Amino acid sequence: MAKTKAEADLDQPDEQLDRAIEELRGVLHEEEQRPDAAFRAASSANSSVIMNIPVDVQIILGSTEMPVSDLMALQKGSTVALNRRIGEPVDVVVNGRKIARGEITVLESDPSRFGIRLTEIIAGTKGA
Repeated sequence: MAKTKAEADLDQPDEQLDRAIEELRGVLHEEEQRPDAAFRAASSANSSVIMNIPVDVQIILGSTEMPVSDLMALQKGSTVALNRRIGEPVDVVVNGRKIARGEITVLESDPSRFGIRLTEIIAGTKGA
């Protein structure tokens, strides 16, 4: 069964995210123009569809480059130095696009886990 262009576009996560963001912007813009109750109900239904699109969120602590020989020599207990220092912000990446920076924090509700406190939002700049 052949796919339509729209279905093929949705196969690509970045294109799916871009399309969802643009659709959300359009819905919000239309809502500003027409604040009647019927329109708000319709835009709420559209927003719920967009808000349920799964995205891949990564927190990047740092990275490094190494020759394959060094990579192959890694074993349990090896240490890999990253390009960031303690206290520097980490990157928040959604579907391969950096959208924010933040600092690592311990969760108040569960001190055995950590999370990220956002300190800067970068969203909207492609490839930031």
